[in-house]
Amino acid sequence: MEEEEREPTEEEESATVEEEEPVEAEEAEEEEERELEEDIVEERIYTVPLRGAWRSPRQRRTPRAIRILRSFIERHMKPETIVITNEVNEYIWRRGIQKPPRKVRIRALRDGEGRVIVRLVKGD
Repeated sequence: MEEEEREPTEEEESATVEEEEPVEAEEAEEEEERELEEDIVEERIYTVPLRGAWRSPRQRRTPRAIRILRSFIERHMKPETIVITNEVNEYIWRRGIQKPPRKVRIRALRDGEGRVIVRLVKGD
């Protein structure tokens, strides 16, 4: 039998558009990382102990772990502002509000404006 050529429907067209968007997002992330690398003044790698969060009631542990991370960065890096990336936030919150990790390895990057960006160490 001979196959007929047909035009794609609207659903198929929108599906192809949706597939292309993540590629653009990845390119934007890579470009942002390149800009960030040019602007880095100082970079440090820390293992932050979050065990103090476990002294809290169950429903307050992960929010306290985030506060512990912020205070650790303030104490060690003396920043004007702190930016915790989504990857760090998701890593701490991945097991929910009751069971944050006991420790986390982070990379703290200071830029020229005194802002510190907190990221996860790759490979952990």
